[in-house]
Amino acid sequence: MAAAAAADANPIRCASFNQDNSCFVIGTKDGFRIFDSNTGRLLYQRDIGAFVIVEMLFSSSLLAIVGAGEQASLSPRRLCLFNTETGAALRELNFLTSILAVRVNRKRLIVVLQGKTFIYDINSLVILDTIDTVPNLKGLCAFSPCLDGCFLALPASTTKGSVLVYNAIDLHSHCEIDAHRSPLTAMVFSSNGMYIATASEQGTIIRVHSISEATKSYGFRRGTYTSTVYSLSFGPSIGLPDILLATSSSGSVHAFLLGSAIDQRSKRSSTFLGSIIPDSVSDALDAAHHVLHNAVSPGVKSYAVIRKVDRADDSSKSESTSESTSFRATVSIITYNGYFLEYFLNINHRNESSWTLDREFNLLTAIQ
Repeated sequence: MAAAAAADANPIRCASFNQDNSCFVIGTKDGFRIFDSNTGRLLYQRDIGAFVIVEMLFSSSLLAIVGAGEQASLSPRRLCLFNTETGAALRELNFLTSILAVRVNRKRLIVVLQGKTFIYDINSLVILDTIDTVPNLKGLCAFSPCLDGCFLALPASTTKGSVLVYNAIDLHSHCEIDAHRSPLTAMVFSSNGMYIATASEQGTIIRVHSISEATKSYGFRRGTYTSTVYSLSFGPSIGLPDILLATSSSGSVHAFLLGSAIDQRSKRSSTFLGSIIPDSVSDALDAAHHVLHNAVSPGVKSYAVIRKVDRADDSSKSESTSESTSFRATVSIITYNGYFLEYFLNINHRNESSWTLDREFNLLTAIQ
């Protein structure tokens, strides 16, 4: 009864944005829906039963879908590649245990089970590699959509926050990163695959590692109390992303400025005190942190992305701060109780921020 009540309270079973955040899709007890992120328009709706995984391939007609098992035809052990143009299945893949996560890009299809992860060529569906993993009960993974940095990240331990980074194009292990003392609960790659952000079950510290160096870390304190981090998202960038976003069970949305954190760390390391403070302590000193409190009701799962970052000329800044940049980030949030929220996060050259709600609508009552 409690499980049923929880399902009714949170009617969205799954939610994901496509690789460039131009569209997003939700799965419910009735089916799945695709929305245009820019307009909020409902693009496609299919009511054929409950789904727990729905993943898009950019803005194509291809979906990777997995049923919730509430109907015999929608087994959680069956992956269906579905064509929204024809309304028919292109191909199905069956597994011995439940599928916990699926990721796609233009070259690879990733299927995560509890103890194994499979890598397929997405065009031929030939299996290229099988990775034996530690028990991954939540299907935790991260996958870069970029082909030049096409990395897959999986938990490497059940007792600490270690990350296995795997090259999904060349099919070999790239590195292992010891990111946290507690087991992982969230991780994400930057769009170019150059950086990975991670959070542990403690949920107090979020860290960013350079994939090429494997050990270089920037840390951000989300808060002092334990909280479940539901999602992490980098802002779009060619190089080092400007912003990292996090949502958690506290109901707040946290935005961290990576460039400011690097500048602060460089300044600290040049001082005597900064040179002797270890990173585990100095994580708490990074102040490039902007919070939107009570964006979502506490305990309601949410998923947020930074859809775009617009740099702006700040006419109020003085010549002495001419090297500073003001910008506005568009932050889109899906709540699992059925809403879409979009905020503008404005940050000026003095690191002052403001959050403005631009639009909000109910995902379950939208009409195509």
